Amino acid sequence: MNQPYTQPVEEQAPKNGGLALLALAISAFGIGTTEFVPVGLLASIASDLNIGITLAGLIISGYAIGVAVGAPILTALTNRMNRKTLLMALMVVFIGGNLVSAMSTSFELLIAARFITAFSHGVFFSIGATIAVQLVPPHKKASAIALMFTGLTVATVTGVPLGTFIGQAFGWRATFFAVAALGVVSIIASFFLIPKDLKQSPPAKFSDMKKLLTNGRLMLGFLITALGYGGTFVAFTYLTPIMQDVTKISPSLISVVLLVYGIAVAIGNAVGGKLANENPAKALFYMFIVHAAVMIIMSFMIPFKVAGLIAIVLMGLLAFMNVPGLQLYIVQLAEKYVPAAVDVASALNIAAFNIGIALGATIGGLVADSIGLVHTPWVGGIMVIIAVILTAISRRLEAN
Repeated sequence: MNQPYTQPVEEQAPKNGGLALLALAISAFGIGTTEFVPVGLLASIASDLNIGITLAGLIISGYAIGVAVGAPILTALTNRMNRKTLLMALMVVFIGGNLVSAMSTSFELLIAARFITAFSHGVFFSIGATIAVQLVPPHKKASAIALMFTGLTVATVTGVPLGTFIGQAFGWRATFFAVAALGVVSIIASFFLIPKDLKQSPPAKFSDMKKLLTNGRLMLGFLITALGYGGTFVAFTYLTPIMQDVTKISPSLISVVLLVYGIAVAIGNAVGGKLANENPAKALFYMFIVHAAVMIIMSFMIPFKVAGLIAIVLMGLLAFMNVPGLQLYIVQLAEKYVPAAVDVASALNIAAFNIGIALGATIGGLVADSIGLVHTPWVGGIMVIIAVILTAISRRLEAN
């Protein structure tokens, strides 16, 4: 009765687990693209809807709020649904949200459509992580999560630039139509590749969510996620102006640098998954130490072109390296302390990721406006240092 929820043993891992993970990655690619692609379309959207560029920015932050708010609540509400059915239903919401975005004639309708689309994002990544670990042997759990998140990282490398190109060539609405088409591909992939008999987590209740939010060990884990992941975004949010104004990189080369950065992100994500397979907390502790060091040193490197480029690539390598470990660690803590709410805990961690992004971006803006862009990396490094300390505390608590 009180035994923690555990994943299937090695011999129970589905034979087509790799293909099922590919289906998850395809969905993650579409969701990642729709999250970040408006960055390259803000000017077009603002002009077409006759709004200011700052107001248009709410299209992005409003989406993040939708993820943070919707993920835990909707994950709890849909906990009894068959996992495969839920995945496909989420992509229906995704397609509908992007179609409404494409046809929006007012800023208010566009914001509402983005907010609703974000619901699919939050629930997908929360249950996606718990599904991914069922598709592989126990010793490959973090790698499975990393593979799923590869779709998100690939979206930053190819989906966002391609979506921006489509928007520039055919109008911003065409981009949202194209992203909706990705949702159709995702549904087809899920239908054919995701197993029907995925293990259900025990039914979750809102009382379980209360237990999660009042559990000190889990709240510490969520805080580690927000600070350790969000530290990168203090600088990353303003990476293009940093390259232009501080590193003095030619505008024609910035897209190439961003492509290399995205490749580094994908590599770091895969490496991070392998490192976190056995002991995610230990791996996170050392990842954060290296991450913090790179972010702090980066402030001294970016005024110089070659050194600055090296620092940017290193930041990319570490930016998503901690994601598989952070997600797996929260799942492990939930299995230990609130086993009836593993999916909800995963959803709350997705919210923590997005809170970290918002926090990092806000702090980065304040730093850029007050003391300058060159200082954003080391300030982000301080956030990661705090994550190092909190991870050490969490490890010690769990060891007792």
